[in-house]
Amino acid sequence: MPQSLAKNLIHLVFSTKERRPVLEDAVREELHRYACGILSDLESPALAINSVADHVHVLFNLHRTKALAGAVMELKRGTSKWLKTKGEQFALFQWQNGYGAFSISQSAVAEVSDYIRDQSEHHRKMSFQDEFRRLLQRYEIQFDERYGWD
Repeated sequence: MPQSLAKNLIHLVFSTKERRPVLEDAVREELHRYACGILSDLESPALAINSVADHVHVLFNLHRTKALAGAVMELKRGTSKWLKTKGEQFALFQWQNGYGAFSISQSAVAEVSDYIRDQSEHHRKMSFQDEFRRLLQRYEIQFDERYGWD
């Protein structure tokens, strides 16, 4: 085959440092656009993005030549730097060190997109930690609670 083709759909979840509820409504929409721009520059377009006060969900198509860890690092670094320009309340902003990344099938794009879109409603009933535990269980990922919540 003369060309390389791939579709790597990733549901990415990451939190603010210590899950601090600092992502204000006033900045979220612009944060989402900025994050989409970073992913576009990485040739890894976002299909869905949403956040609540303490974490972000992104569904994106990871480019075939990009490493997941590198793309996440660029996304978190770029958005963190950008947030620090948005006011004194963000001067010390940080994302958590880690993240959760889950591969999904093409047939699950609509379901995951809906799930991401409905984050505000979803988190009226469930904490970030409980949501993240549930995702890890669903994807059968072993997790040590002692190291998961920086």
